[in-house]
Amino acid sequence: MSRYVHPAGDRHAEMLPQERPPQAPADLNRINPAIWPRTSARADGALTVGGVDVRDLAREHGTPLYVLDEDDVRSRMRDYATAFADSEVHYAGKAFLCKEMVRWLEAEGLGLDVASGGELAVALSVGFPPGRITMHGNNKSAAELTRALEAGVGHIVVDSYDEIARLGHLADQLGQRPKVMIRVTTGVEAHTHEFIATAHDDQKFGLSLNTGAAAEAVRRILALPQLELVGLHSHIGSQIVDTAGFEVAARRLATLLVEIKEEHGVVLPELDLGGGYGIAYVEGDEAPDIKELADGLREIVTKVCVEAGLPVPRLTVEPGRTIVGPGGITLYEVGTVKDVEGLRAYVSVDGGMSDNVRTALYGAEYTAVLASRESEAGPMLSRLVGKHCESGDIIVRDVHLPADLVPGDLIAVAATGAYCRSLASNYNYLPKPAVVAVSGGVSRVIVQGETEDDLLRGQL
Repeated sequence: MSRYVHPAGDRHAEMLPQERPPQAPADLNRINPAIWPRTSARADGALTVGGVDVRDLAREHGTPLYVLDEDDVRSRMRDYATAFADSEVHYAGKAFLCKEMVRWLEAEGLGLDVASGGELAVALSVGFPPGRITMHGNNKSAAELTRALEAGVGHIVVDSYDEIARLGHLADQLGQRPKVMIRVTTGVEAHTHEFIATAHDDQKFGLSLNTGAAAEAVRRILALPQLELVGLHSHIGSQIVDTAGFEVAARRLATLLVEIKEEHGVVLPELDLGGGYGIAYVEGDEAPDIKELADGLREIVTKVCVEAGLPVPRLTVEPGRTIVGPGGITLYEVGTVKDVEGLRAYVSVDGGMSDNVRTALYGAEYTAVLASRESEAGPMLSRLVGKHCESGDIIVRDVHLPADLVPGDLIAVAATGAYCRSLASNYNYLPKPAVVAVSGGVSRVIVQGETEDDLLRGQL
């Protein structure tokens, strides 16, 4: 056992070495530009995003509140469009999707990945070009596939033998010939949490390269004239910060491309390496440079295909988190500050796992600051928790907040633009918060917050 002495000098705890919390930052008021939205700053002591004071946001829209820096998000879209100018960039809608987000994607020239009929409906509702949509999902229903075929989506990524047969039958009925890709499980495991690693064989996604299932899927698709096989798809996980895993996956996919050419005389023109690129959540996290990522992936694909004697296929990538994650924050109001002597302070806010389940789901880490004012008080080792009836209702497990924190203060949590609103629930009958976009000193609601009437609607 090793003793941890709280930097403020008035709290300590016996902790195992692996439980030692991070050291308090030198400046509790600092807004690290590597973690917070690109337009973040402090003005009159308060955090501002997009030129809007968070105190004004709380007064106008209430808390909890999702805040999205429009300039940040759209600039990251442009970064990808520029870096992958000779490739396809399809935003992974599962990270966060709403009508306004789709409008931004169209304006910035990106494509869109959808993983359900509902996500497809959002895109189509604002007239997004269906040819720039890719349909994903491990269990697409007949209704979802029919909707995708009727809309004329650009690609459908097939995930099972059942789906190949189902899609072929529906395409024949509708007189369509969709472009399809096969989701290949390459056996490459990203260094990430089990729940977000998606390329090992023992999981629900894809058709295994190792067992021969992917090769059999190729045979079945080529035997159906209703389907046009155009490429292979791979996704190795999430929150990945280097290209090493992509290189291994690309080499294995190239081997399958060679086998397809030798067995069927078919050269597939497209290769989709998926997404999963990481962002910075806490001090010390590294996020990949988009240009370096693009150059690295292009070099990998070119190298492995040339070595295999194949023409270089057109590359597609599917960023989600790296586009919308850094530009989002969540704003909360402090309700109670409970000092558990010898351990830490429990800072309870007016949201919790209903608006951010990632910490409870797979131990996600975040950065949080006192947002409504600056403080010169010393650091207080804190656990930022919600108001739900669960011990695991934790937003930030270990964070240093000012020791003079009081009820009514506003806390902002950084890098919540991806997956927080998408995974939100109504646990304990808490309404889902609104999403506001900020830009040029103006805020506007892009997703309305729910009310108690919304929660009761539909009940008999």
